[in-house]
Amino acid sequence: MAKCHTNNNIGSLLLDHTSTTATATGTHHSRLWTAFSRKLFDAVSCGGSSRYRQYEDDISSFTTTATNATAREKGRVKARNGKSEKLSDLLSMAEAESESDTRKKVEVLEGMKRVVRELQVDEGVKRREAACNVRLLCKEDAKARVTLSMVGAIPPLVGMLDLEDFECQIDALYALLNLGIGNDVNKAAIVKAGAVHKMLKIIESPNAANPSVSEAIVANFLGLSALDLNKPIIGSSGAVPFLVNSLKDLDRKNGSQAKQDALRALYNLSISPSNISFILETDLITFLMGLLGDMEVSERVLSILSNVVSTPEGRKAISAIPDAFPILVDVLNWTDSPGCQEKASYILMVMAHKAYGDRQAMIEAGIVSSLLELTLLGSALAQKRASRILECLRVDKGKQVSENYAGNMGSAVSAPIYGTPSSSSNPNVVSKECLEETEDMMSEEKKAVKQLVQQSLQNNMRRIVKRANLPQDFVPSEHFKSLTSSSTSKSLPF
Repeated sequence: MAKCHTNNNIGSLLLDHTSTTATATGTHHSRLWTAFSRKLFDAVSCGGSSRYRQYEDDISSFTTTATNATAREKGRVKARNGKSEKLSDLLSMAEAESESDTRKKVEVLEGMKRVVRELQVDEGVKRREAACNVRLLCKEDAKARVTLSMVGAIPPLVGMLDLEDFECQIDALYALLNLGIGNDVNKAAIVKAGAVHKMLKIIESPNAANPSVSEAIVANFLGLSALDLNKPIIGSSGAVPFLVNSLKDLDRKNGSQAKQDALRALYNLSISPSNISFILETDLITFLMGLLGDMEVSERVLSILSNVVSTPEGRKAISAIPDAFPILVDVLNWTDSPGCQEKASYILMVMAHKAYGDRQAMIEAGIVSSLLELTLLGSALAQKRASRILECLRVDKGKQVSENYAGNMGSAVSAPIYGTPSSSSNPNVVSKECLEETEDMMSEEKKAVKQLVQQSLQNNMRRIVKRANLPQDFVPSEHFKSLTSSSTSKSLPF
């Protein structure tokens, strides 16, 4: 309580005033008032002290908050300064790297320009070295192909094909080959510079071309023919006979990669319809038919035939080859090569759709049994194509039956002679005879279909016996004969 009096001046003043008043009125009253006043003033003075302490606490809290805010602001400023320093460092590093990359790009560009200048010198050794550098630079770098073409590497390389040194020719050919990889602009520029005619000039020269040069030319024709714009130019230039002859020579020498390159180049050229006539002027179709059976190249061969069959001349050339249909029908049975089955079925489908004579030749080659098997065991695409061929054959069969039926009906319902029994007033006689004729024709059709199904089953049985390496004189059991004899066409898609 003493602390409250000392800390509050208002309480002291009131206490003095109370003491004076108590002296004037009396001692007893003074003592009572003094005691009461002390308690009252103590309460008042303590309340004032409490409010004063709350004010001090508010000031202290505000001071602490301001101090913390100042500290945080200093931290933010410091952080901003640190980030600014890091950003400045990063920008400096980026500028340094940019300058370094620029210097490297300039050096690379100058090196390529120097290589192109060396391609134009008269000294053969330097030109060969420059061609080798172009070949290496373009081997796996798409940007280098663009840059070298822009600085003029293609014309001098094409010009090197006029040299009689076959080593220079080989280096130039492979440099041109690498320049055209994945770059259609360069492919067009190489053909525009006259590379095709210069390559054919090398081939037609009196001196036999070096085999390595021929393989390099085949590889270039493969690369250049991938561009649709170049296909008609290469085809009309006389490159097809060279590729066909190269294919034959490589087939005898077993040059696997060069053989594949020649086939793929011919395939690229066959995509253009204008080149089909140039292909048919050679004996390529006959040679390709002979290659069927070599699983390494059969699918590529069938791809070329698929393009050839798109023209009437191509279909005529294929059908004119002896045993063409038996060979193609046999491909339908290659269950281990779905791609070959799909392409062979496409060729046969197009030919069956276009010519009645070809359909008859297919039936004679035993195509029905192979198609039935293909509709069950082939890929989805092969099944669809086999079903379409079967539909064409079924339409032919229906037409034959209709023609026979129409002929018989014409004779059955011809105008009767007046007065004969057929001219009687009862029309049921004529209609009954017509129904009997119709039933006879329908029964003949069913017999023909049943005979065709039995023939297909027997052919399948012979093929299974052949695949199982059983004796050729193997006789099916009576159980199998009963199955084939009781089979109907309802379980087959034909």
